[in-house]
Amino acid sequence: MAKKSMIEREKKRERLVAKYAAKRAELKEIANDESKPMEERFKARLKLAKLPRNSSATRLHNRCQLTGRPHAYYRKLKISRIALRELGSTGMLPGMVKSSW
Repeated sequence: MAKKSMIEREKKRERLVAKYAAKRAELKEIANDESKPMEERFKARLKLAKLPRNSSATRLHNRCQLTGRPHAYYRKLKISRIALRELGSTGMLPGMVKSSW
């Protein structure tokens, strides 16, 4: 059950990243603009810090959609190597043939 909650947590992060992407980009633009006064840039940094932590794109991780496993992840299939192997062994993936597993 814990693995499902990690999948849900990752989906929540994806929603937050999409929701705050424009605002975050706007604040970063102001904060990094050297032509703006120091006080304005500092205020932009404070507003950026007040945004939800999980709305940052760097907090997103690739996770298996079946197990929630973060390692050995195949991007095209969105599953881990272990889930791929199990699905291949049971014949659930079309075109995949069991070799010498």
